[in-house]
Amino acid sequence: MHEGLVALFERQGGVATAEQILAVVSRRNLEMLLESTTVERIWRGIYGFGAADTARKLRGLDLTCGETVVVCMATAAGLYGFDTEGDAALHVLNPIGHQLRPADGLVVHRREGAPMVMVSGRPATGPAWTAVEVARTLRRPRALATLDAALRSGQCNLSKLSRAVALQQGRRGIVKVRHLLPLVDGRAESPMESEARLVMIDGGLPMPVLQHEIVDARGRLRRLDFAWPDHRVAAEYDSGEWHVGANALRRDREKLAALQDLGWMVVPIVVDDVRRAPGLLVKRINAHLVARECA
Repeated sequence: MHEGLVALFERQGGVATAEQILAVVSRRNLEMLLESTTVERIWRGIYGFGAADTARKLRGLDLTCGETVVVCMATAAGLYGFDTEGDAALHVLNPIGHQLRPADGLVVHRREGAPMVMVSGRPATGPAWTAVEVARTLRRPRALATLDAALRSGQCNLSKLSRAVALQQGRRGIVKVRHLLPLVDGRAESPMESEARLVMIDGGLPMPVLQHEIVDARGRLRRLDFAWPDHRVAAEYDSGEWHVGANALRRDREKLAALQDLGWMVVPIVVDDVRRAPGLLVKRINAHLVARECA
């Protein structure tokens, strides 16, 4: 590739405008670079050297606006480490004095009152504000998953989440988030564990202890996703991803045997239990709790 073009991309973090590129190489050369995917079109009139990853796309927006754009919603949640939804689109705030237009893979928001912080050199809406704003747009189970993940990330605490809820008072979905706040628990280790816990709570089960630790007869520490220690009843969520293969199957059986030796009843949970048959899941767990009370 032309040395001048390489230098241009290096100076600007891997992005350049069409005008800048054509000042260095011919239009035919640019077309050849695009055909070979050496250079890729990121946004209208903006090109990137190499794969258009999130960072490069954001730098392309910076170049378009002439300033560093602020990320929000799922993009900010991703920076903080609590994006539970895997939204591939970029979410940014429209810069003051600019008219940044939405495009494929780009969602432009207008938000007033959002606190800003710097994250790895990129301005973003504050973590608690971001968590609440994302949660407002989701169904209750996923909203709780986002709030749990935000708390688990260590980027915010319950007090800051409550403050963010107050600041967003009157906005769509905020009542749902306010009602979920008392249930938020950073010990939930996955979004589906959050969803399963909400099923249990909505079903009227006693509040489970999350990530309950016990020591088995061999002195090994065992952690239970959901536990009712007084009843020695536990529930374990099986994602399928971490329980595949002979080694994983052996570990699961060893854990189950160790818990049974200690007198624990373990209820396995899969995604269909949570999303398709929540009532049956609640009845199954409750039956074991009642049986242990009567024993």
